[in-house]
Amino acid sequence: MTTRALILGCAGKTLSAEENAFFRDVAPWGFILFKRNIGTPDEVRALTQALRDTVGRADAPILIDQEGGRVQRMGPPHWPAYPAGGRIGRLDGSAVAMAELGARLMAHDLASVGINVDCAPVLDVPVAGAHDVIGDRAYGTTPERVAEIGRAVARGLMQGGVLPVMKHIPGHGRAGCDSHKGLPVVEADFATLTAQDFAPFRALADLPLAMSAHVVFTALDPDHPATQSAIVIERVVRGFIGFDGLLMTDDLSMHALQGSFRARTEAAFAAGIDVGLHCNGDLTEMRGVVEGAPGLAGPALRRAQEALARLAVAAPAFDVSEARARFEAALSLAA
Repeated sequence: MTTRALILGCAGKTLSAEENAFFRDVAPWGFILFKRNIGTPDEVRALTQALRDTVGRADAPILIDQEGGRVQRMGPPHWPAYPAGGRIGRLDGSAVAMAELGARLMAHDLASVGINVDCAPVLDVPVAGAHDVIGDRAYGTTPERVAEIGRAVARGLMQGGVLPVMKHIPGHGRAGCDSHKGLPVVEADFATLTAQDFAPFRALADLPLAMSAHVVFTALDPDHPATQSAIVIERVVRGFIGFDGLLMTDDLSMHALQGSFRARTEAAFAAGIDVGLHCNGDLTEMRGVVEGAPGLAGPALRRAQEALARLAVAAPAFDVSEARARFEAALSLAA
């Protein structure tokens, strides 16, 4: 069975017979979960196992967006509520340590239910006047601070056996609209972009996975968002930033992208994307995405294999209760 270069979502807390058959036939590389898929811990464990069973791969990546704050798919009553990245970044003196510790705790939560990839850290650097879709998700307002905290988050996740995905490469912090709803167009010059927007990604270019930005950078390619721009992917992502890990799209169902689902998927792969991501679990849309997606092969297959190989590193011993108490104490003290 040829693995398809896709990460797909499902509709609910269990797989329907139609979804089961679809995933067995399509054989996506991985899956992504959202709040609609999250029940009790036992239900999530059963779902992650069922998804892996459809493709016959015990290490098939299962992703989730678990940043903390506004973007947290697993939360109370079964899991703790984690603070937004911006709150962590403002901790005096302890931000780096607490970012790593919080991410390590999140990794424990995720790994315990079979999730092995977290779509974090957010490496976007917000600027005044930009849309608040990033807002308090950002770890700071300078590239240096964002990179420093982002590195700690990635380190904490990997220590807990969860792969990080840096997003949204090469930068969403300057966008004037939410790419879920429209296409952001950034008109900053190349020197400004390299000094600020692209810098945190360059500092963390050794990470295994990255998610693209549905953002047009007019200084590079005025006609295509980064996800579908060979210029941006070759010159910036692979070139200036130096990222040679697995590059996935942001959600192909977002309104920043135009055209049929087959067409928008084909455009992303033609530009140099490794893996397509479709999140909402709509089977009709996914069938179009599948039509536009290749099998996982060549450099994309190598990058996927290298990413999963980093899961094999044994995690150090970890006292969850002690760590959670220490994390909560630091947040209480700061408050």
